[in-house]
Parts: sequence; C-alpha cells; structure tokens
Amino acid sequence: MSTTIKIRGEKSFALVWSLKRPWSFSIYFALDSIYVYVFIAIICVLIGVIMKKTNGEKEKCDTKSKHPSRPWVDEDLKDSTDHPLEEEEGGEEWQGLEENVAHVPFTGERYSEAEMIKRSQTFYELLNKRRSVRFLSDEPVPREVIDNVIRTAGTSPSGAHTEPWTFVVVQDPYLKHKIREIVEEEEEINYKKRMGDRWVNDLKRLRTNWIKEYLDTAPYLILIFKQVYGRLPNGKKKTHYYNEISVSIACGILLAALQNAGLCTVTSTPLNCGPQLRVLLQRPANEKLLLLLPVGYPKEDATVPALRRKPLEDIMVVI
Repeated sequence: MSTTIKIRGEKSFALVWSLKRPWSFSIYFALDSIYVYVFIAIICVLIGVIMKKTNGEKEKCDTKSKHPSRPWVDEDLKDSTDHPLEEEEGGEEWQGLEENVAHVPFTGERYSEAEMIKRSQTFYELLNKRRSVRFLSDEPVPREVIDNVIRTAGTSPSGAHTEPWTFVVVQDPYLKHKIREIVEEEEEINYKKRMGDRWVNDLKRLRTNWIKEYLDTAPYLILIFKQVYGRLPNGKKKTHYYNEISVSIACGILLAALQNAGLCTVTSTPLNCGPQLRVLLQRPANEKLLLLLPVGYPKEDATVPALRRKPLEDIMVVI
C-alpha cells in the first residue's frame, strides 16, 4: 500500500509509515489510546487532590466556627422549632421606642457614712451565706414570696429599657417531672460525651452528676428565658439590645432576693435542653432558655462542698 497523506507535525511520518505497513497501524493507534487513558487518569488524580484539599480546608473552617471548646454555647443556641417570621423593618416605628420620654425628679436614700458601712457589711454577710444547694425539701413555700422575688428581679436595668426577660414559674408536679426527664436524659449524654474529660473531672470534687432529684422535690422551678427580640402590636420585630447581659443581671438580682427571703437554689444551665423545655412550656420562638432555678428550703440533712471564696485583693483592682 503506497498511500500518502499530508499531516503536519511529528505524527505525519509515523502515519505514512504505518499506512505502508498495515500491521503497524494498529500498534500506533493502540499506543496513542494508552497515552489518552494515562492523560485522563492524571487529570482525575489532580482533580481528586484539589477536591480533597478544598474539603479539608472547609472542614477546618467549620471546626473553627463550631468552637468545640465551648459546646455549651453552640448547642444551647440551636433551636429548630423557630417559626418563619416576616422581615419588615421600617425606621423608628420598628424600634418600638417612644420618641420622647418624660423625665421626673429623682430622690434616692441617703445614709450617714456609718450607716452605709453597716448596711453594706450586713448585706455582704447575708449574701456570703448563699450556697448552691442541691438537696431541697418539698416543704411548701408561700406563693407571695415567689411573686415578690420575681418583682425584684424585674427591677433590673436593661438595654434601652426593653426588659427582655420572662420568668416561668412551674409548680405543677407533672410538669416538674417532665422537665426532670428532659434534663436528665440530656445531662447523661453531656456527662458521657459532650462535656469532655476535663470538665467532668473538674465537677467530680463537687459530687455532681446527671441525676437531678431537686427538679421533683423543689416546690417551685423558675425558668428564666431571654427574649432575643420583641414584637410590636403591628407584628414587627423590636430590637432587644444586650438581651443576654440584661437577663443575666436580672438573674443575679433574683438570686440575691431569694437569699434575702431565706430560700435556697442551685443555678442550672441545662445544656441542650432549651428547645425541648421551651416547647413543653409553650413559650414563643423569640424566647431562649438562659437559666433554671429550683427554689425551696434546704433538706435537714443537706450538705454543700467546703469551698472558699476569693479574698477581696484577688477580685478588686483600685487604680
């Protein structure tokens, strides 16, 4: 066969040569096909390497964003039960604040220096006796006392006076037990998986675990919710500035009021229980659980850890 084909490049001679020798033609194209497969394989490997590197960087970013060292923050803020809400923002009306608020004269209590020192010392001694008590009696507590201590907590300052708090008082035995079931189920997982060895070991000296008998025995459970935003009568959102800090201050005042009334409690932040408890108590989507306080008298055989508080020089700096 003496066919001649004009082809540019290095393959022209090989192709002409192969056409003159039919047996070599198949070898040429076989080799050429192998090169194509090798090239495709190399491209696939490169794509795989690039995708693996991209996924690795994404996972690294996701890990950083999840803050594994602070699981109590991330998990408690997750709430899949939120309802879709319209996003309508419209100037000053959306804020829901009065343009002009009347100011009135203020008159505060004024004491002599000796009286100030005496009162401050007495108040310190009262609050210094406050302890976290996990052994609470089922002895009834006057409801009026609970009303008064929550009124006192409601005097707390808040961002732009938005008062972003809701105090849910639970006295029904059935609801208290349902709360205990939810908390203990999640707390067992917390102790065994979520909290980590360091956190669990730090709690061993306090002899705490996921069993929360006081949720059944305490006459009252006070669940404090922060309102992450408010609602105006027209349905639009109202900003609640510094809502978590505002509610936290109110909780501090509530603890002082309970101590002043001769009642005991233990501050409980039920990790991963917020959404379930909110649904159980039929609270709206804008409320997130911040704190749970069982309230009552201590049992006769109640014990507390023998802890010491830091001295003044370790907590105060005067400049």
